[in-house]
Amino acid sequence: MSVSGGLPEPELHSFWNAKAHYPCPARTGDIQSPLAADNNHMRIAVISDIHSNMEAFTRVLEDADSSFIDTMVCLGDVIGYGPEPNEAIRLILERKVPTVMGNHELGVAERDYMDDLNPVACKSLQMTIEMLSEESLSFVTGLAHFLVFNGARLVHGFPPDSPITYMFEISNVKTKEIFGQYKERLCFTGHTHNPEIVEFDGDFVVRTLLKKGTTNLDKGKRYIINAGSVGQPRDINNKAKYVIWDTENDSIEVKHISYDIESVASKIIRAGLPSINATRLM
Repeated sequence: MSVSGGLPEPELHSFWNAKAHYPCPARTGDIQSPLAADNNHMRIAVISDIHSNMEAFTRVLEDADSSFIDTMVCLGDVIGYGPEPNEAIRLILERKVPTVMGNHELGVAERDYMDDLNPVACKSLQMTIEMLSEESLSFVTGLAHFLVFNGARLVHGFPPDSPITYMFEISNVKTKEIFGQYKERLCFTGHTHNPEIVEFDGDFVVRTLLKKGTTNLDKGKRYIINAGSVGQPRDINNKAKYVIWDTENDSIEVKHISYDIESVASKIIRAGLPSINATRLM
């Protein structure tokens, strides 16, 4: 099983749904929003790790819609842990959100990978697979390991293309080497469920946890930006997290969104999923 290193560059064009205002990828160059051709200023919502949590996801979408975003991308793990995988996938499809493969989607596409998951994640994913519709299965198994959108690299785990590598597993020395393996100035990741930014000035790698609010970027540096988690945050604060990338202002805004945790926790228990999936949301 190959999940990183040496994957070919995905070829993707974008089509435009004027009603939904989100680009729809098809597998044939980089994704470039039609808005970018006419307007250098774009506000791009970056979401990750929804984990079948519709209460969190719908509130994040409401906030994004009211924040004047131009488009949205997803860094994978739409499924797993939560009780409503088909509903989450349906919203991704309806809004035509470009999405990369997370490690939970990888577990569906390559079942041997489930042996590498911890027991709770493995049991949750086995139950999720039983819930998935044919449409959802087709979506999950057809995802690319990375995309390049509007000049930024999108990958679930860690660049250049790993759905399974955690940011905290990679030393600063190794991270410096990895920056040399791809060309994009910005790379957005998820997987750790913890907002974080890694900056590289050509000599030194610096890591900082991302707090709520706006962080201005330095045009002379490259970055790996972890968008946190919509549906399973693990950064002490239990609110849903996502980021807005402002291309004109060269900034990242971390958003914290309240949602009905008790409602989704009850759904998790009623679905028979591991109870820890509910309690760790609290």
